[in-house]
Amino acid sequence: MKVTEEIRNFKAESISVGGIAELKEASREARVWAVVATAAAKSGHPAGALSSMDIYMTLLGAANVTPALADSPERDRIVVSHGHTSAGFYAALAEYGFFPAHEMAANFRRAGSPYQGHVERDVPGVDWGTGNLGQGLAAGVGFALAARTRGSQAHSWVVMGDGEQVKGQVAEARRLAAKEKLTNLTALVDWNDIQISGRLEEVMPVNIPALWAADGWQVVECDGHDHNALYRAMKAAKEASVPTVVLCRMTMGKGVSFMENVPDYHGKPAAGEKLEQALKELGSDVSLFNTALEERKGPLPKGRHVAPEKPALELGVPHTYTKEDKKDNRGAFGKALAEVGELNYKKADATPMLVFDCDLAGSVKVDGFAKACPDNYVEAGIQEHMTATAAGAASAAGVVSVWADFGVFASDEVYNQQRLNDINRAGTKTVLTHSGLDVGEDGMTHQCIDYVGLFRNTFGWNVVVPADPNQTDRATRWMLAEPGNICLAMGRSVLPVVTKEDGSPFYGGDYVFRDGAIDLLREGTNVVILAMGHLAGRAVEAHEALAKEGISAKVLHCATPLTMDKEALFALVGELPLLTCEDHHADTGIGAVAAMAFARAGRAVKIKNLGVTRYGLSGSNSDVLADMGLTAAGIAAGVRELLK
Repeated sequence: MKVTEEIRNFKAESISVGGIAELKEASREARVWAVVATAAAKSGHPAGALSSMDIYMTLLGAANVTPALADSPERDRIVVSHGHTSAGFYAALAEYGFFPAHEMAANFRRAGSPYQGHVERDVPGVDWGTGNLGQGLAAGVGFALAARTRGSQAHSWVVMGDGEQVKGQVAEARRLAAKEKLTNLTALVDWNDIQISGRLEEVMPVNIPALWAADGWQVVECDGHDHNALYRAMKAAKEASVPTVVLCRMTMGKGVSFMENVPDYHGKPAAGEKLEQALKELGSDVSLFNTALEERKGPLPKGRHVAPEKPALELGVPHTYTKEDKKDNRGAFGKALAEVGELNYKKADATPMLVFDCDLAGSVKVDGFAKACPDNYVEAGIQEHMTATAAGAASAAGVVSVWADFGVFASDEVYNQQRLNDINRAGTKTVLTHSGLDVGEDGMTHQCIDYVGLFRNTFGWNVVVPADPNQTDRATRWMLAEPGNICLAMGRSVLPVVTKEDGSPFYGGDYVFRDGAIDLLREGTNVVILAMGHLAGRAVEAHEALAKEGISAKVLHCATPLTMDKEALFALVGELPLLTCEDHHADTGIGAVAAMAFARAGRAVKIKNLGVTRYGLSGSNSDVLADMGLTAAGIAAGVRELLK
């Protein structure tokens, strides 16, 4: 459209009369396509799409976003937080040439089509897949932080619904944006006062302007259906010295008389005579709908391919800790993270690193990175939900994004946010400390005993559970240079270094961490012990105790349970009885992974799974593990029982 030449990157002070006319006509056409799309799909949210349409059309015309820049790292990012208005955003993108409008309308919500019911990254122009309300502003914060870290001038725009303003994650994101002075972030709220269940004051009363002002944002209000007023408000927000929200007064169902200000059409498409009336009022007719129905029977369109990029980092030289060293895995992680950070800090040819903390820097050992790379460190406070989303979005915007936190906070508490990171094919690195029963006196509320099972429920996350400080050091460096979402999990206690039979460090020297590898720690001929994480050292102790009884136990360790090399497992176990042991729920961790692998392969092997079978006690780490039977003596007892 010609108007984009006039207003792109907000270069004009206001939109010309001709530009306004063009935007109005394009908005009308986009509304037609949104109505047709939801009608053809027989589902969707037409009234919300019509309400937000003028925001979408004005923003797409003025922001640094075009089809040619759809995958450019320097583009502005647009997050549609109320993702159910997808038909409206898709229609607006089509008006700007991202894809044909008829293709979208005919294939909206069609199985196998990229034009899904809520905005998804498979569609060109969509930067973050949402749907669960309250996520979008945190994603915008992540994009803004990543742009700042990269030294980019890209701006982040978040379009939101008014109903989601009461959610806690939105408040968390507002506070961090204000604290970090993210002037490269603007929020736009579709304030139409309608939710599924009725008006805002009926569902959950909220003073929207006061919420934003209280958290330090500049608040601007405007008529959201006035393109010029909207444009000027956006331009002023982009140039403001503080994060700014534009509260746009909108009309639900704008342009269709029987939908306007009617909650019923929040999630109900028009059909029959009502559809004909809607299209007529929008200056069209039912022929577009009939054509869309025919096209819906044809070949499925293809979406774009979205995948995380492999970071470019200098990883340095791993440390080798000896059996005399008193080190925990946390400390080894923190030291490796700080070293890699310092090696790459502000280097032009390196992918920038961005590390998040939630008020636990000393406990999760990111304080060394904070000291070495202060400009790339974000203290988010006790705001885990927002941080999980922001870290994920940042990882999709050109940085290596790391978030370290206690296991229960960064996996259990924010499971939905981590699931959306998976759906969005992000590349965040989540580091869990204080995992398993190895939280000692903190007790059952802090026992993260299900993280493998939780991430196993997704389809893209990988989980790494290192055995000792040496493997932790190498796993950390490996993780930082890998694409995709990776969880690195560990406990809190000082651990003995796992050694070879000659006393030298097993994971030291020239050992190279390999995803899926199974390490043979000790040979054996009577039984196999497969350990995960810090139980590897205890399994070796059990091997030595059993040897004195004439029982020869082979000891294996796998740090990556979700990607474990199944053929290697079968070869190493053969037909011997198998005991698995882990500081994790016995039914959802590496034991379950191994048992399912044998079952699916049709291999009959006697298996016993040792792990956490109930919430643990509150006491010293050694006492808590002993009570659960997860000491060397407990493992040895499990072997004896298995061999009966």
